[in-house]
Amino acid sequence: MTNLLELKGVQAAYDQSVILRGVDLEIPPNSVVALLGRNGVGKTTTLKTIIGLVGTSEGEIVLDGKPLGKLKPEARARMGIGYVPQGRDIFPMLTVWENLKVSLSIYGKESAARLEEVYELFPVLKEMLHRKGGVLSGGQQQQLAIGRALLTRPKVLVLDEPTEGIQPSIIDQIEDAILYLRKTYDMSILLVEQYLDFAKTVSDRFYIMDRGAMLTGGAISELSEDLINRHLTV
Repeated sequence: MTNLLELKGVQAAYDQSVILRGVDLEIPPNSVVALLGRNGVGKTTTLKTIIGLVGTSEGEIVLDGKPLGKLKPEARARMGIGYVPQGRDIFPMLTVWENLKVSLSIYGKESAARLEEVYELFPVLKEMLHRKGGVLSGGQQQQLAIGRALLTRPKVLVLDEPTEGIQPSIIDQIEDAILYLRKTYDMSILLVEQYLDFAKTVSDRFYIMDRGAMLTGGAISELSEDLINRHLTV
C-alpha cells in the first residue's frame, strides 16, 4: 500500500541547532496517526516541515507520490495539506463567517458544497456566524479552525494539540468529527496530542518522538503502558 504522506530521513535546524534528526514517518490512506512525545522533542517542528513553515536540510517529504521539495506553504495547501496550528490562529477581528469565507474564496464551489457539513459537525458555528472570532471560547475557536481547514478539502489534515485548553464537551465533539471524517472521506489525519485517551480513541497508528527522532511506532493497540511510562509520562 502506497502511503499518502511520507517523511524520509528529514532533518531540520533552527539557527544551526539541529531539531529533527532523520525523521521517518508514514501516513497511510484513510488513517489517523498520532505523533506523541514529551514537550520539546520536535513534534510541532515535524508538522511545520510538512506544511513548509520550516525548511529541511536533508531528507524528503512526499505527498500522494509527489515530492514537495522546496514548495511554499500555500502551494502545499493547494496540493492537499490542511493545517490547524497549536493556538488555532483564527482571525480574531473577523466574524465566524468571514473566517470561513477565507477558505471559500480560495477553493470555490467545491468548498461551498462542504459548508453545510461543517455546520453539522460543529453546529455552534452556524449559530455564531456574525460573532467576531476573538470573542469565541477556546473550544469554539478550535471548532472554527478545524472547520476552516476542512473547507480546503485536504487530503491530509494536520492538527497540533486539538484538545489543548478545551472543555470536555467540545473535546467529545472534536473526537466525533475526527471519527466521522476518517469514515466518510478519502482523507488522513496526523495529530500531535498530549491527551492520551483522546489519541487512543481516534487513532489507528502512533509514533513516539524523543530528541528530534522517532523512537518507535505501530498500531495504536501496541501503545502499551510500558511505552507510556518510559517515554510519555512526565
